Amino acid sequence: MLKVYHVPGSRSVRVVWLCEELELSYERVPIDFSAEYRASAEWRRLNPVGKVPAMTDGELVLFESGAMVEYLLDRYGEGRLRPTPGSDAYARYLQWSWFAEATFARPLGEIVNHRRVFAAESSPRMLDEMRDRSRSCLTAVDDALAGHDYLIGDEFTAADVMMGYSIFLALRVRAMDEGEFPNVTAYYDRLGARPAFVRTMT
Repeated sequence: MLKVYHVPGSRSVRVVWLCEELELSYERVPIDFSAEYRASAEWRRLNPVGKVPAMTDGELVLFESGAMVEYLLDRYGEGRLRPTPGSDAYARYLQWSWFAEATFARPLGEIVNHRRVFAAESSPRMLDEMRDRSRSCLTAVDDALAGHDYLIGDEFTAADVMMGYSIFLALRVRAMDEGEFPNVTAYYDRLGARPAFVRTMT
């Protein structure tokens, strides 16, 4: 049985969302997000750095959300939700998938971590810098979406799953103000209306 160890609002959203889009049979396993549990030997057997998510498929254990997305598409996707490998569209798919996590989610994560760990000695300069980096990413996404419904033209792909979570996080940490980035806002509204997304978030 495919199992996704899930905390609402964490990167496990990506994995649950993709399972829902692909209509896979899987178990959503809620976990304790406390620092104590995430430091425990039990959890470190699934995620050695104590982060979320983790996923198991039989004996296989994965702990990186982007790798889980690609694995699920390789094993169960049957060609769905990504372009043909080797095509230009596939190259753009890979670019936006990696960008969503490696470039965009990084400053967002710094904001989250800083507020959680260093709230008593908050550094406005650091937070402003991370917000500026996030807004630079939002500008790039907003420009890419001009005239398109999704990142790879008008076809929804798993790159939108990867990016959708990053935008969710940007909204959560208030990296964008209401009325800014109109293409991103319309895009996120489209993602939020997808039945699989609704099921993921409920």
